[in-house]
Amino acid sequence: MVGSQCCENPPDLSLSSGIGWVEDIGGLESYISGSLDSKLGILLVSDVFGSWQVKVAATGYYVVVPNFFHGDPFSPEKTMVTWYQSHLTEDAAKEARPVIEALRSKGITAIGAAGICWGAKVSVELSKLADLKAIVMLHPSLVTVDDIKEIKVPISILGAEVDHMSPPELVKKFEEILSTKAEVGSFVKIFNGVRHGWTVRYNIKNVEVVKRAEEAHNDMLEWFFKYVRSSFRRSAL
Repeated sequence: MVGSQCCENPPDLSLSSGIGWVEDIGGLESYISGSLDSKLGILLVSDVFGSWQVKVAATGYYVVVPNFFHGDPFSPEKTMVTWYQSHLTEDAAKEARPVIEALRSKGITAIGAAGICWGAKVSVELSKLADLKAIVMLHPSLVTVDDIKEIKVPISILGAEVDHMSPPELVKKFEEILSTKAEVGSFVKIFNGVRHGWTVRYNIKNVEVVKRAEEAHNDMLEWFFKYVRSSFRRSAL
Protein backbone atom coordinates (compact mmCIF):
# COMPACT_ATOMS: atom_id res chain seq x y z
CA MET A 1 0.00 0.00 0.00
CA VAL A 2 1.07 3.57 -0.57
CA GLY A 3 2.46 4.87 2.72
CA SER A 4 3.06 8.07 4.64
CA GLN A 5 6.30 8.88 2.81
CA CYS A 6 4.29 9.17 -0.40
CA CYS A 7 2.47 12.13 1.16
CA GLU A 8 5.46 14.05 2.52
CA ASN A 9 6.43 17.47 1.24
CA PRO A 10 3.52 18.03 -1.20
CA PRO A 11 4.53 20.10 -4.23
CA ASP A 12 3.29 23.55 -5.13
CA LEU A 13 1.30 22.64 -8.24
CA SER A 14 0.72 26.30 -9.01
CA LEU A 15 4.33 26.43 -10.17
CA SER A 16 4.47 25.48 -13.83
CA SER A 17 7.17 25.57 -16.46
CA GLY A 18 4.62 26.90 -18.95
CA ILE A 19 6.31 25.05 -21.81
CA GLY A 20 3.54 22.61 -22.67
CA TRP A 21 -0.14 22.33 -23.45
CA VAL A 22 -3.13 20.14 -22.61
CA GLU A 23 -4.58 17.78 -25.19
CA ASP A 24 -6.69 14.62 -25.36
CA ILE A 25 -4.44 11.63 -26.06
CA GLY A 26 -5.99 8.19 -26.26
CA GLY A 27 -9.10 9.38 -24.43
CA LEU A 28 -7.22 10.98 -21.53
CA GLU A 29 -6.61 14.64 -20.88
CA SER A 30 -2.82 14.89 -20.96
CA TYR A 31 -0.11 17.46 -20.45
CA ILE A 32 2.07 17.50 -23.57
CA SER A 33 5.53 18.90 -24.05
CA GLY A 34 8.26 18.54 -26.65
CA SER A 35 8.66 18.40 -30.39
CA LEU A 36 5.61 17.67 -32.53
CA ASP A 37 7.93 16.18 -35.15
CA SER A 38 9.67 13.77 -32.81
CA LYS A 39 9.50 10.03 -33.45
CA LEU A 40 10.50 9.39 -29.85
CA GLY A 41 7.83 9.33 -27.14
CA ILE A 42 7.98 9.24 -23.37
CA LEU A 43 5.00 8.44 -21.16
CA LEU A 44 5.47 10.00 -17.72
CA VAL A 45 3.36 8.62 -14.87
CA SER A 46 3.29 10.91 -11.86
CA ASP A 47 3.28 10.36 -8.13
CA VAL A 48 0.04 10.68 -6.16
CA PHE A 49 0.18 14.48 -6.31
CA GLY A 50 0.37 14.56 -10.09
CA SER A 51 3.73 16.32 -9.94
CA TRP A 52 6.40 15.99 -12.62
CA GLN A 53 9.20 18.09 -13.98
CA VAL A 54 9.07 17.74 -17.75
CA LYS A 55 12.78 18.12 -18.47
CA VAL A 56 12.74 15.16 -20.85
CA ALA A 57 11.06 17.22 -23.56
CA ALA A 58 14.08 19.47 -23.88
CA THR A 59 16.11 16.52 -25.15
CA GLY A 60 13.97 15.91 -28.23
CA TYR A 61 11.19 13.63 -26.99
CA TYR A 62 7.43 14.03 -27.38
CA VAL A 63 6.37 13.80 -23.74
CA VAL A 64 2.91 12.88 -22.48
CA VAL A 65 1.77 13.10 -18.86
CA PRO A 66 -1.76 11.60 -18.78
CA ASN A 67 -4.25 12.70 -16.15
CA PHE A 68 -4.82 9.25 -14.69
CA PHE A 69 -6.39 10.86 -11.62
CA HIS A 70 -9.14 12.53 -13.67
CA GLY A 71 -8.77 15.78 -11.80
CA ASP A 72 -8.53 14.14 -8.37
CA PRO A 73 -4.87 14.01 -7.28
CA PHE A 74 -4.09 13.27 -3.65
CA SER A 75 -4.09 16.22 -1.27
CA PRO A 76 -3.17 16.34 2.43
CA GLU A 77 -6.77 16.61 3.61
CA LYS A 78 -7.63 13.25 2.02
CA THR A 79 -7.15 9.77 3.47
CA MET A 80 -4.54 7.87 1.51
CA VAL A 81 -6.25 4.47 1.77
CA THR A 82 -9.57 5.85 0.52
CA TRP A 83 -7.89 7.80 -2.27
CA TYR A 84 -5.89 4.81 -3.42
CA GLN A 85 -8.97 2.60 -3.64
CA SER A 86 -10.37 5.03 -6.20
CA HIS A 87 -7.11 5.27 -8.14
CA LEU A 88 -5.85 1.75 -8.70
CA THR A 89 -2.62 1.34 -10.63
CA GLU A 90 -4.05 -1.53 -12.66
CA ASP A 91 -6.80 0.77 -13.92
CA ALA A 92 -4.23 3.38 -14.92
CA ALA A 93 -2.20 0.73 -16.77
CA LYS A 94 -5.29 -0.16 -18.80
CA GLU A 95 -5.95 3.51 -19.55
CA ALA A 96 -2.32 3.94 -20.62
CA ARG A 97 -2.53 1.44 -23.47
CA PRO A 98 -4.79 3.60 -25.68
CA VAL A 99 -2.42 6.49 -24.95
CA ILE A 100 0.50 4.42 -26.25
CA GLU A 101 -1.50 3.47 -29.35
CA ALA A 102 -2.38 7.13 -29.92
CA LEU A 103 1.31 8.00 -29.81
CA ARG A 104 2.01 5.34 -32.41
CA SER A 105 -0.74 6.75 -34.60
CA LYS A 106 1.17 10.04 -34.57
CA GLY A 107 4.17 8.27 -36.09
CA ILE A 108 6.05 7.90 -32.82
CA THR A 109 7.81 4.56 -33.18
CA ALA A 110 10.00 4.33 -30.06
CA ILE A 111 8.28 4.85 -26.70
CA GLY A 112 9.58 4.68 -23.15
CA ALA A 113 7.92 5.27 -19.79
CA ALA A 114 8.97 6.61 -16.43
CA GLY A 115 7.01 6.33 -13.22
CA ILE A 116 7.43 8.01 -9.86
CA CYS A 117 6.18 6.40 -6.63
CA TRP A 118 2.59 5.34 -7.50
CA GLY A 119 3.43 5.80 -11.17
CA ALA A 120 6.24 3.26 -10.98
CA LYS A 121 3.71 0.46 -10.48
CA VAL A 122 1.88 1.62 -13.60
CA SER A 123 5.06 1.65 -15.68
CA VAL A 124 6.09 -1.81 -14.49
CA GLU A 125 2.67 -3.20 -15.44
CA LEU A 126 3.14 -1.81 -18.94
CA SER A 127 6.62 -3.34 -19.16
CA LYS A 128 5.18 -6.84 -18.79
CA LEU A 129 3.65 -6.59 -22.27
CA ALA A 130 6.78 -5.48 -24.12
CA ASP A 131 4.86 -2.47 -25.49
CA LEU A 132 7.71 -0.15 -24.59
CA LYS A 133 11.40 0.18 -25.39
CA ALA A 134 12.41 0.91 -21.79
CA ILE A 135 11.12 2.07 -18.42
CA VAL A 136 12.52 3.99 -15.47
CA MET A 137 11.16 3.68 -11.93
CA LEU A 138 12.01 6.43 -9.46
CA HIS A 139 11.55 5.57 -5.76
CA PRO A 140 8.77 3.08 -6.59
CA SER A 141 5.79 2.21 -4.43
CA LEU A 142 3.71 -0.97 -4.61
CA VAL A 143 6.18 -2.80 -6.90
CA THR A 144 6.82 -6.40 -5.86
CA VAL A 145 9.43 -9.06 -6.49
CA ASP A 146 6.87 -10.90 -8.63
CA ASP A 147 6.44 -7.76 -10.75
CA ILE A 148 10.16 -7.65 -11.46
CA LYS A 149 10.13 -11.30 -12.51
CA GLU A 150 7.63 -10.47 -15.28
CA ILE A 151 9.43 -7.48 -16.78
CA LYS A 152 10.15 -7.80 -20.51
CA VAL A 153 11.83 -4.48 -21.36
CA PRO A 154 15.01 -2.74 -20.17
CA ILE A 155 14.47 -1.20 -16.75
CA SER A 156 16.28 1.37 -14.62
CA ILE A 157 15.43 1.54 -10.92
CA LEU A 158 16.47 4.64 -8.98
CA GLY A 159 15.92 4.20 -5.26
CA ALA A 160 16.43 6.24 -2.09
CA GLU A 161 18.53 5.37 0.94
CA VAL A 162 15.60 6.25 3.24
CA ASP A 163 12.51 4.70 1.70
CA HIS A 164 9.82 2.82 3.59
CA MET A 165 8.00 1.90 0.38
CA SER A 166 10.97 0.38 -1.44
CA PRO A 167 13.82 0.16 1.04
CA PRO A 168 17.32 -0.58 -0.22
CA GLU A 169 16.95 -4.21 0.81
CA LEU A 170 13.99 -4.63 -1.53
CA VAL A 171 15.66 -2.73 -4.35
CA LYS A 172 18.65 -5.06 -4.03
CA LYS A 173 16.29 -8.03 -4.37
CA PHE A 174 15.00 -6.45 -7.56
CA GLU A 175 18.60 -6.17 -8.76
CA GLU A 176 19.30 -9.82 -7.97
CA ILE A 177 16.30 -10.95 -10.00
CA LEU A 178 17.19 -8.72 -12.92
CA SER A 179 20.75 -10.06 -12.93
CA THR A 180 19.31 -13.47 -13.87
CA LYS A 181 17.39 -12.02 -16.84
CA ALA A 182 20.15 -11.74 -19.44
CA GLU A 183 17.62 -10.76 -22.10
CA VAL A 184 16.52 -7.65 -20.17
CA GLY A 185 18.88 -4.71 -19.72
CA SER A 186 18.87 -3.29 -16.22
CA PHE A 187 20.39 -0.54 -14.10
CA VAL A 188 19.83 -0.24 -10.34
CA LYS A 189 21.07 2.62 -8.19
CA ILE A 190 20.41 3.66 -4.60
CA PHE A 191 20.99 7.33 -3.84
CA ASN A 192 22.52 8.05 -0.45
CA GLY A 193 21.29 10.87 1.75
CA VAL A 194 17.81 11.20 0.23
CA ARG A 195 14.27 10.11 1.08
CA HIS A 196 11.42 8.65 -0.91
CA GLY A 197 10.06 11.30 -3.29
CA TRP A 198 13.31 13.23 -3.61
CA THR A 199 13.35 13.45 -7.42
CA VAL A 200 10.30 15.73 -7.66
CA ARG A 201 9.54 16.86 -4.11
CA TYR A 202 12.64 18.39 -2.61
CA ASN A 203 13.83 21.57 -0.98
CA ILE A 204 15.32 23.64 -3.78
CA LYS A 205 17.48 25.44 -1.18
CA ASN A 206 19.18 22.17 -0.17
CA VAL A 207 22.14 22.04 -2.53
CA GLU A 208 22.97 18.40 -1.89
CA VAL A 209 19.41 17.18 -2.39
CA VAL A 210 19.06 19.22 -5.57
CA LYS A 211 22.29 17.66 -6.82
CA ARG A 212 20.93 14.15 -6.14
CA ALA A 213 17.67 14.96 -7.93
CA GLU A 214 19.51 16.28 -10.97
CA GLU A 215 21.72 13.20 -10.95
CA ALA A 216 18.62 10.99 -11.03
CA HIS A 217 17.12 13.03 -13.88
CA ASN A 218 20.34 12.61 -15.85
CA ASP A 219 20.37 8.86 -15.18
CA MET A 220 16.82 8.67 -16.51
CA LEU A 221 17.74 10.56 -19.67
CA GLU A 222 20.78 8.36 -20.23
CA TRP A 223 18.60 5.25 -19.97
CA PHE A 224 16.15 6.61 -22.52
CA PHE A 225 19.03 7.57 -24.79
CA LYS A 226 20.44 4.06 -24.58
CA TYR A 227 17.22 2.18 -25.24
CA VAL A 228 14.58 4.50 -26.72
CA ARG A 229 16.62 6.78 -28.94
CA SER A 230 19.04 4.03 -29.94
CA SER A 231 16.22 1.64 -30.88
CA PHE A 232 14.79 4.29 -33.19
CA ARG A 233 18.16 4.79 -34.82
CA ARG A 234 18.52 1.05 -35.40
CA SER A 235 15.05 0.81 -36.96
CA ALA A 236 15.82 3.74 -39.23
CA LEU A 237 18.89 2.07 -40.73
